[in-house]
Amino acid sequence: MSKGEVKQTKPGLTSDSAMSRESINSIIEAYSRFVPHEVLGLMGKDSITGVNLGDHVEKTMTILFSDIRDFTPLSEGMRPQESFAFINSYLQQMEPIIARHKGIIDKYIGDGIMALFPTDADDALHGSIEMLDQLVSYNEGRKESGNTPIRIGVGLNTGLMMLGIIGGKHRMDSTVISDAVNLASRIESMTKNYGTPLLISEHTYYGLKDGSHHDTRFIDRVKVKGKEQPQSVYEVFDADPPALRDAKRKTKGLFEEALAHYHFKEVPTALKLLSECLRQAPDDTAGQVYRARCERFLETGFHEGSGEFDLIIQWDSSLAIGHAEIDAQHRGLFECVGGFVEAIRKSRDYTQIHTIIEFLDDYVAKHFETEERCMAEKNYPFLQLQMDQHRRFSNYFEGFKDEIKKDLNARRVFLLFRAQILVIDWLVNHTSKLDRHFGKFLTTNGGVGPR
Repeated sequence: MSKGEVKQTKPGLTSDSAMSRESINSIIEAYSRFVPHEVLGLMGKDSITGVNLGDHVEKTMTILFSDIRDFTPLSEGMRPQESFAFINSYLQQMEPIIARHKGIIDKYIGDGIMALFPTDADDALHGSIEMLDQLVSYNEGRKESGNTPIRIGVGLNTGLMMLGIIGGKHRMDSTVISDAVNLASRIESMTKNYGTPLLISEHTYYGLKDGSHHDTRFIDRVKVKGKEQPQSVYEVFDADPPALRDAKRKTKGLFEEALAHYHFKEVPTALKLLSECLRQAPDDTAGQVYRARCERFLETGFHEGSGEFDLIIQWDSSLAIGHAEIDAQHRGLFECVGGFVEAIRKSRDYTQIHTIIEFLDDYVAKHFETEERCMAEKNYPFLQLQMDQHRRFSNYFEGFKDEIKKDLNARRVFLLFRAQILVIDWLVNHTSKLDRHFGKFLTTNGGVGPR
């Protein structure tokens, strides 16, 4: 500055106060790298200064867990500086993709990512598929540099969860609390078992606006610690190499029929179907896994099933939500579904089952209408979630009815398998999770929600 020149500041600000404002903005920007603005926004906060221990909000979100396969042996050949450079180069590829699909990175766990998608399951799935597509380009660069390509596994689960601030006086952090988080982590670890990069829970599957836009197939069921009802898990193979994707598309029916026989312990039939499936799609790693299971069963008699298919659906008092009309309808619905499954098991002609299906259709529609009306009257904040779930169940059930009409006698085991994962599992999980959440809302709020 030349002699006599006057330093300009904004009106009303001294030079020191202008510097102070710059420092504050820099600090806020730095904090946002650790606590994203999006997290603060979900909790209704404008800035980090407004956050207090115990602040929380309840939302439906999809949780993403992602992990680099075989990272430990890979990193053992690197110096510490090289390990951090490698992890950061990989994470820098994935972070923009998650953000582009409205996701929020909750935390990095070594070489892993935990991200939240507060909008819908479709954003989470589209982001996961793009991550896998980007990995192909990233690996091409690694090969050109003489480095080993890497593989990743991605697991998704959707559910209600609490997002909030935990910690103590001197150290706080944002986190999500829900059993949905544990299931997402468990599903991500299952990608190792099947050699497939992307698995989603049935809750994410049913949360998609239109699952037919993606290449999916049932892969297994899993029981999470502390939960009685197994959860179905689906593979999404949109990001597979084109030849493998086409082969899986062609063999999807054969593959799922083989799994139906395997889970109902008709193992010789399952093995025969899997052998044909692998003849057409030899690189299908999940098919290879199930074929090996069949062979071990025939040798040892031990059945490796995560959650057995028993087709038993029984109402018990633990499922009650405390609303007399809805609880009575739930009991009736469980009885209707039990009769529906028995009809699939025993009927020899579609006309014998048609009356049962019509009755179940009417009962389901009446129950959904009653439930939604009650939730609206009580100002339940997750009414739209329930309505979406009801609509999607009805859509899937329509497709299942068509399958029954075409294949009642020819593929009875497969239809029983479909009844388990599309009807029984959905009903039990929906009743024990979302409907019971409504029951807790009634108890906690006296039946009157926010207006």
